[in-house]
This record gives sequence, C-alpha cells and structure tokens, in this order.
Amino acid sequence: MARTEDPLTFHVIIGGRVQGVGYRDALRLEAERLGVTGWVRNRLDGRVEAVIQGRREALDGLVQWARCGPPAAHVSELQVRDAPAALQRNYTDFTRLPTA
Repeated sequence: MARTEDPLTFHVIIGGRVQGVGYRDALRLEAERLGVTGWVRNRLDGRVEAVIQGRREALDGLVQWARCGPPAAHVSELQVRDAPAALQRNYTDFTRLPTA
C-alpha cells in the first residue's frame, strides 16, 4: 500500500502544436520549479511525451500547466495515465531526451 509521501509516476502524451514552440524546455523548467522529476521528449508523430514523478499536488500542477503549455503552443490532446512498469524507477532530476 502506498504511503501518502510516496511519489507517483505518470506517463503523459501531449498533442497539438507542441513541437518547435519551446514546449519541452518550458515543461522541464516548470517541472523543476514544482519539484517534479522525470523526462520529456519529442515523438516522431509530432506529439510530446513525458514521464513525471513527484507528489500528487506537484503532478497536478504540472498537468494543469501542460494543458496550455508555453505561449506559442496549442494543446489539443492531453493523455495522463499511470506509468507502466517499464517506466517506473526513481528519477532524480528532470531531463530532456532525444526524439523517439
């Protein structure tokens, strides 16, 4: 059973005009501001993918931010789900990964 202080890990997919507008760097900065760890990357299909880990309140804040993103972005799709086992690990910082 998870304790309330145990971090949660979510897998997030963001679609719309989210590449070429600074979305990844802005998401990374917002994650760091909120104390969230994980990673973000562009996908070949034009979407942005992220794994975010932290306290529920911090994750909720980052997801809320991700609904709009930076000023030049236009988010039309936001999927948030529990991260699958393959993405579950202890993240120590928030990194930007290469496109996949």
